[in-house]
Amino acid sequence: MRFTPASVALALVLATVSSAGNGQKPDMQIDPLSVAWVQKGEAAQKLGKLQDAIDAYETALAVDPRNRAAFSALGEVARIQGLTGKSIRLYREALLIDPTDLNALGGQGEAMVDKGAIEKAKENLAKMKTICRSTCGEVVVLATAIEKGSAATQLTAKDVGSPPAVTAAPKAEKP
Repeated sequence: MRFTPASVALALVLATVSSAGNGQKPDMQIDPLSVAWVQKGEAAQKLGKLQDAIDAYETALAVDPRNRAAFSALGEVARIQGLTGKSIRLYREALLIDPTDLNALGGQGEAMVDKGAIEKAKENLAKMKTICRSTCGEVVVLATAIEKGSAATQLTAKDVGSPPAVTAAPKAEKP
């Protein structure tokens, strides 16, 4: 009798925890139709048809909102269009699904460099190095982008040149 309330509570907790895990799909269970739409988007993007690619990626997400490849692809297109803030947000959506996605971390880091957020990009690079113990292409690409971005933002007086000499303009004579 004394154990009944405790065992009922424990059973309730176990039932809740086990049912919460059933609602989430692993990446390998992404709807095949969603994967096909991502492939159509990639083909359109290669042809330079960015709006068609966006439409295909958004359709992929409508079919299966857990398709992180679609979020990453949309982030890449937004970055190509110069929409760095939107790009960073879309990569963040992919990272909410899988925080260890090297493509999303790298893409977000490159968008951060484009925006001038070098320190945030370095944080992404550190995460990527932790995840990828050996040499990964994504790590090299982001490290190169950070290096180029850091060099572009560090201007010295020599780079800017000396300011133009200020001379007094001759005063106009009164008639």
